[in-house]
Amino acid sequence: MDEIKGIARARIRPGKLDEYKRLCEQAMEIVRTQDRGTLQYEIFFNDDESEAIVFERYRDIDAAMEHFANIGHLMQPLMATADVGGEVLGTPSPKMQLGSGGPNLYTPWQAFQHPASGAK
Repeated sequence: MDEIKGIARARIRPGKLDEYKRLCEQAMEIVRTQDRGTLQYEIFFNDDESEAIVFERYRDIDAAMEHFANIGHLMQPLMATADVGGEVLGTPSPKMQLGSGGPNLYTPWQAFQHPASGAK
């Protein structure tokens, strides 16, 4: 099975930064303690912290689905703090039900990964 990567983009609403960060900290704790197939989960902010990007990497579609199930209860509160969109990068699967208004799906075309990276 192929890795799944995700890029979530958030435009944080005025006055909601602290709440957004608190919810992200909860998500990170879930990733650390409950997710079994999350390979990478990083959160980045722009200079004025009005926008954030979450970069996600999963072993396979099952690991991605497990992650979404684990953090599902945080999604509605997160959506109340920011306008969120993004992209999912990987081989499509019937399990991926992104729906309208969800992230855009991009399928692999060409790739190179340096052998020193340890990736398979």
